[in-house]
Amino acid sequence: MFGSNKENNKSSKIKSSKIDTLVGQGVEVNGDIKFQGGLHLDGVVCGNICTADDAEGTVLVISDHGRVEGDVYVAYAVINGEVIGNVYASEKLELSAKARISGNVEYNLLEMASGAEINGQMLHVVTARKLPENPMDKDEDKSQDNIHHLDESAAAKS
Repeated sequence: MFGSNKENNKSSKIKSSKIDTLVGQGVEVNGDIKFQGGLHLDGVVCGNICTADDAEGTVLVISDHGRVEGDVYVAYAVINGEVIGNVYASEKLELSAKARISGNVEYNLLEMASGAEINGQMLHVVTARKLPENPMDKDEDKSQDNIHHLDESAAAKS
């Protein structure tokens, strides 16, 4: 129903392939999205995307038409579009051939098709754990510890 059969077959590999929410092609969301279950993105999100409370079983599918300009905090992600920001997949990250990520990637399991691009640092997290602290969950002032930089001068300070 959502996207091509190829995309639906990819998301069926994931434990929880039920899609509860759709952001259709031609839709632009300005602001953060917090979701439960499954989110299929064909449109554009200018803001962070994260799961509500417990990350277990949440799925984000970004089609080849989808784009996120912000950070992504999910358990499972299937990306075939563009993410301009950091991606944190606590359980599995699938990158299809047209996936383009301009930011750092933290993952537990990674499946990457030929043609997918990551322009940033990749960090393999071996143990299953909860997602990193999400700045959207806090209203208090943000510390420098949670900021991730792509430039070399910031990486040298670490």
